[in-house]
Amino acid sequence: MLNGTSSRRSFFRTGAAIAAAGTAAGNWNAATAAPLPEADDVSLKGRMWKTLKIGMVRVDGSLADKFAAAKQAGFDGIEMNAPALDVAETKAAIAKTGLPVDGSVNSSHWQVRHTDPDAEVRKQALDSLTQAIRDTHAVGGHSVLLVVGHGKDGSEAEIRERSLENIGKAIPVAAQYGVQIVIENVWNHFLYDHEGDHTQTADKFVSYVDDLNSPWVGMQFDIGNHWKYGSMGDWLRQLGRRVMKLDIKGFSRAEGKFTRISEGDIDYADVRRALHEIDFYGWVAAEVGGGPLEELQRISGELDDAFKLV
Repeated sequence: MLNGTSSRRSFFRTGAAIAAAGTAAGNWNAATAAPLPEADDVSLKGRMWKTLKIGMVRVDGSLADKFAAAKQAGFDGIEMNAPALDVAETKAAIAKTGLPVDGSVNSSHWQVRHTDPDAEVRKQALDSLTQAIRDTHAVGGHSVLLVVGHGKDGSEAEIRERSLENIGKAIPVAAQYGVQIVIENVWNHFLYDHEGDHTQTADKFVSYVDDLNSPWVGMQFDIGNHWKYGSMGDWLRQLGRRVMKLDIKGFSRAEGKFTRISEGDIDYADVRRALHEIDFYGWVAAEVGGGPLEELQRISGELDDAFKLV
């Protein structure tokens, strides 16, 4: 059963892209795309909704108080951790504040991995993911962010096969509950060269998502995480329809470190243009340090500036 308008939109748009045999990633909608202005003038206003991780909201009080602060700061939703969330408490916070949960982050994916050589650990990872899907659905969310594993668990071929098989077992549950499994690109030594330079492509991520072959699996593409390794605009163009949500943090190639969203040297103009070119409509999640209300307001404003939302 589909869960809400965004899930239905993603399902039909993604299904149509899959059906277009022989169509290159990101090009399926190029014929109908409106001409874009100059890169610096491209705005994503009306195309993106702002969310953030619950752990970023550092205010005293109840969960409802945290939701209220996020809403006051200008966010349109919030991401919980699952299956660690309290469903009843979360639903009460939603009802009190009117702030929806748009999705969750699988709370155990770094420690209990789909790439682990131990079959019992992989079973635990699957159980965690499927419960996260159920809990996320229970509070009205439509996505579960997943780190698929770590390169230290074996050769690339081994961890690819293990994780594809394990995650594939969760797809029927995702379809049943109308919750997308969205893979985040992270520094996990998998699907990119961790020691490589900034000329890398998204080829391996494209292949990985395609091997799962489901409209219920895509990416929550983190723009900041791999700026060190490639052009984020070009990666978005390659990934195309596979991008279901976004994460954002800043990064400085010059200094080799993560930064505030408004700092560093990410080419946001090209990112905005690429998101227009792939006809992206969806959520973008801040994933930075967070803080009290004043800091959350500042982060919300940095999202507005990066994507020209106002």
